[in-house]
Amino acid sequence: MAYFGKRQQLKRNFGFLSIAGFVCSLLSTWEGMFAVFLYGFQNGGPAGLVYGYIFCFIGTLCTVASLAEMSSMMPLSGGQYHWVSILAPKSHAKFLSYMTGWLTVIGWQAGQASVAFLCATLVQALVILNHPTYVPERWQATLIFYAVLAVVLFVNTYLARWLPKIEGLVLCIHILGFFGVLIPLVYLAPHGKATDVFATFVNGGGWSTDGISFFIGLITSVFSFLGADSACHMSEEIHNASTVVPWAMITTILLNGALGFALLIALLFCLGDINDALTSPTGFPFIEIFRQATNSNSAATGMTCIIVIIMFAAAIGIMATASRLLWAFARDHGVPGSAYLSRVHEPTALPLYSILVSAIISLLLALINIGSTAAFNSIVSVNVAAFFTSYMIPIVLILKKRLRRDPIKDKIHWGPWRMGPILGPIVNISGLIYSMITMFFSFWPNTQVVTPVTMNWSCVIFAAAILYSVVFYMIWGKHSYKWPIVDPIRRQQ
Repeated sequence: MAYFGKRQQLKRNFGFLSIAGFVCSLLSTWEGMFAVFLYGFQNGGPAGLVYGYIFCFIGTLCTVASLAEMSSMMPLSGGQYHWVSILAPKSHAKFLSYMTGWLTVIGWQAGQASVAFLCATLVQALVILNHPTYVPERWQATLIFYAVLAVVLFVNTYLARWLPKIEGLVLCIHILGFFGVLIPLVYLAPHGKATDVFATFVNGGGWSTDGISFFIGLITSVFSFLGADSACHMSEEIHNASTVVPWAMITTILLNGALGFALLIALLFCLGDINDALTSPTGFPFIEIFRQATNSNSAATGMTCIIVIIMFAAAIGIMATASRLLWAFARDHGVPGSAYLSRVHEPTALPLYSILVSAIISLLLALINIGSTAAFNSIVSVNVAAFFTSYMIPIVLILKKRLRRDPIKDKIHWGPWRMGPILGPIVNISGLIYSMITMFFSFWPNTQVVTPVTMNWSCVIFAAAILYSVVFYMIWGKHSYKWPIVDPIRRQQ
């Protein structure tokens, strides 16, 4: 770390198994796929979900491999924005690094609110399942959100030293829970035909072509793989990070991808009465599918609770990641209040200010849900575009270096995890194309005919975030941002 002008402030408590559990639970691929199943089924149908999942799995693997290679070279909590500062031309490095930092921070803060809200609505759904007369209210969802946030904050502060062991336990629950859902679903539910799964497309959004509908429905699979860069932002708490981080990223994508695909196929073969599932009062079709398969509310509740537990674990991991990233960016004076946000509480070796501010941001965002769930969803859905933009910028830069065979400045060497001169460009280009497609279609609404409520406002929110970042850079960041420099001697000058 001294080579990058940084000093070790956080404790390196994570090894390969614990960080793999951390990323697996944060991704929660098969669990998250259930939660957003409705979007992919409405646009794409069973066949669209299957082929879309394969497309996203390959695309994510290429994107993550590109990021993993850079994390092996520069294993720092800043992740993308730090890589950009090293890889970009000197004349543009500061601005591009700053913008990448803001996009990554926005993406993770929005993701934290999104997953906590998903936990809250899943709890409400279970109440609806077991008490049909219950009428859910938005303010109740917000209060449950706060309860989730309180638990997540408690684990990230008071139980932080146990987090690596907790994540190892969560990894076991993640894998055992997979079988706990798969076996009763496959064994008890009636099975559909192969043609219904692999040859049935649905264009529920009323789009002009099935192709457009297919790409819009990719959001189900995209959401299931979102956040693999979390390991990068935990790098300064991982032993032998230059080797462990990239392998953990790749391993978790392969493991979660396999588990997710198996459960997707099982779910599609065991749909039962799909109309009842799609119109379920719980708002989550998979809960009704569980109920039909087991013919028991209690069994469906138990199976859903497995998903809720993992989503809680995901929320814990996201807060840890979001706070470390905010802390790292503050360390380079990238955000207001950097003097406080960059502090580390010495007795615990935790960035407590960044953790608390991350919790407060989610707390404030949740208030929007009381007035309008659509407005809240529009704000937090910006994380997809923010994530993939932060991925594309460093991938473009490393690809440019590769194709031009330019040396990487500041004597940065390839890390122990490297794809090589032939495979590297192919993977980089594939990951870049996938990221561009995903980002573009993340702005589209679910239906062709929209109202102010059904419109996808994430494009407006994203544009506003970009504009704010540029203006903030020109007014304040241009003068205060101490963009990452490799040579610590030059940093002191």
